[in-house]
Amino acid sequence: MRQDKLTTKFQQALADAQSLAVGHDNQMIEPQHLLLALLLIASPVLAADDVMRYPRAPAGDEFRPLYPLALLQLALDRAASDVRLEPSDYHMEQQRALISLERGEAVDVVWTMTSIEREQRLLPVRIPLDKGLYGWRIALLRADRAQLLRDVHTLEDLRRLRAGQGHDWPDTAILRHQGLPVETSSSYDSLFLMLRAERFDYFPRAVLEANAELQHMHMDDLTLDRHLVLHYPTALYFFFSPQKPQLADAVRQGLELALADGSFDRLFQQHHADDLRRARLDQRRIIELDNPLLPPHTPLQRRELWYHP
Repeated sequence: MRQDKLTTKFQQALADAQSLAVGHDNQMIEPQHLLLALLLIASPVLAADDVMRYPRAPAGDEFRPLYPLALLQLALDRAASDVRLEPSDYHMEQQRALISLERGEAVDVVWTMTSIEREQRLLPVRIPLDKGLYGWRIALLRADRAQLLRDVHTLEDLRRLRAGQGHDWPDTAILRHQGLPVETSSSYDSLFLMLRAERFDYFPRAVLEANAELQHMHMDDLTLDRHLVLHYPTALYFFFSPQKPQLADAVRQGLELALADGSFDRLFQQHHADDLRRARLDQRRIIELDNPLLPPHTPLQRRELWYHP
């Protein structure tokens, strides 16, 4: 490690420790503040010319990665990393991006819902970007069937209807595990067309994405259900290639510092406060679902990582 880099990181650690102390209403730096900040010193130093490539969004969907990219940049900033974020050369569907990530080829990071299989193949940073809200699902419906779920109160009621999901999404296996009929497609865009054509009855979407999708799809014949929310424990993580653990380490430590100083929560609220207000989770009936794909190392015991309606 270069001496000037080490000095800079130590100075940053002291500044971080002071910030953490003030954030906890303490004018003195306590040992735990300095210990957390000094984790950065132990992390591998990433060269200034390092690049972290993420999957390029398809044309028209540029809004989707705004929050993950902002959070990723925050983590790198808190970790005093000079790594640059760059999109991949071309758009890839999720499964192709995950295969590329595993091989260490076209991308270095992917954010996606966790599963046992994904955590076996890739390096997860087990801090949920979404505070678990990808497990809170509200339904996209045809506008002429806006009251479809009004009288749905139980899983048995829901089993009379067909859901739509991506064929390789963990959600598909979760819904089918409950005995819910699911129609699938390999194309994200096709799912909206299939709903319009009544190939299935409802399209469960995460509360953090539903409103934005509806606005950007410009489909006036679709609407969001106002009665029901499905819930299962899950998390949206940053995943990295097993061939580049130094990237995962830097992002993990940066996220921990962002959680400790409050900047993680501020960014989350900046991007998602309006989504949560519109979702009105406290006014919906909740149907709880099991998640057979939830990895055993999911940090459910860390209450500060999760959203609590």
